[in-house]
Amino acid sequence: MKGTQILLDHIGEREAAALMVDGRLSDLLIDSDAPRPGTVYRAVTDRPVAGQGGIFLRTPDGQAYLRGVKGIGAGEVVQVQVTGYAEPGKAIPVTHKLLFKSRFAIVTPDAPGLNLSRSIRDDDLRDELLALAHDGMEGSTMGLILRSAAAEADAEDIAEDIEAMRDLAEQVTSDKGTDPETLAQGDGPHVLAWRDWVGPAEVVTQPGCFESHGVLDAIDAAQGVRVPLGASASMFVEETRALVAVDVNTGADGSFAAGLKANMACARALPAALRVRGLGGQITIDLAPMPKKERRTFESALRTALRGDDVDTVLAGWTPLGHFELQRKRARLPLSRLLS
Repeated sequence: MKGTQILLDHIGEREAAALMVDGRLSDLLIDSDAPRPGTVYRAVTDRPVAGQGGIFLRTPDGQAYLRGVKGIGAGEVVQVQVTGYAEPGKAIPVTHKLLFKSRFAIVTPDAPGLNLSRSIRDDDLRDELLALAHDGMEGSTMGLILRSAAAEADAEDIAEDIEAMRDLAEQVTSDKGTDPETLAQGDGPHVLAWRDWVGPAEVVTQPGCFESHGVLDAIDAAQGVRVPLGASASMFVEETRALVAVDVNTGADGSFAAGLKANMACARALPAALRVRGLGGQITIDLAPMPKKERRTFESALRTALRGDDVDTVLAGWTPLGHFELQRKRARLPLSRLLS
C-alpha cells in the first residue's frame, strides 16, 4: 500500500502505535511497565559516585542515576526527568535539565529565551510565530522552542499548545514537596505518535487495525534478524551483550557493483530497522566488500537517512578492520524484551 499511515491500537493490554510507510513498518512504539522517558520526579539524592561526577537518587520507581552534577550532597531534594530506559540491573537515567515537550512547543525552564526550529526559514512566518511565542510566554522567565510542525499549524492550536506546556512546567517547577514523588508522567505511545509523527498521514484508530493492516505480521518479521534489502541482498541485525552487530550480504549477486548497492541499501534501511527493534548502544556494521573510495558515499547516505530519525546517533567512523561503528542512544526498550 502506498502512502503513510499512523495506526493506534493495543498489543494485549499495552498501548501501541505503528508508522507504516508504503506498506512497510517504519516506526513502532509499545508501552511497557518501565518508567516512560519524559517522566518528572521529585527525587532525593542518595550517594555520589566518586570520580565520575554523578550521584544516585531515590525515586518512586526505584534508583536513578544523575550525571554531571557538582555541589550536591546526600539528602537533597531535586527535580529530574527520565531520559531513556535503564539497562537490566542498572539505575534509571535522568537529567536535571527539564523539558516539557508537545507537538508544537517545548518549554525549557532552565534555558530562557524564545526560539524557532531552524527548519522554518520563511521570514514572515518566523515573525508570526515569534509573536505567538511572546504572547504565550509573557511574564515568564522560562524559555520556549517552537518546533518545525508549528509551520503548518493554526495559530490557535499553537497558542493552546504553548499554554498547556507552560502551565505544566509552572506546576512542576513550583513544587515544594520533600519526599520522592512522580510530578509528571511521560507520554504514552498514542500521544508520542501525535507529538512526533507530524508528516501527512492517514490516521487509523479502529481496534484491531494492527491485524487488518499488516502491522502484526511486520512485528513478527522484526523479531527475526534478517532484513531484506532488495534483489538478493540482505542484512542481519543481531543484539549481543556488548553491541548490536549488523552484517550486510549481497546474496547470489556476485557482480562488482553488488557490494556498494547492498551497502547503500543498508544505509537507507538501517535507521528504521533499529527504531522498530528498539536497539541502541554500540552498533558495528560489517559491510559488504566495496572500494575504499566509496566509503564517503556510504557515510553520506547513512547520515542522510539518520536526519529523519528521532533517536540521537553518532557516526563514530571506520575501524582498522573496515567495519563502520555508530553510538546510538538507548531511547527505547528492545522489542525482544517488550514481547518476551
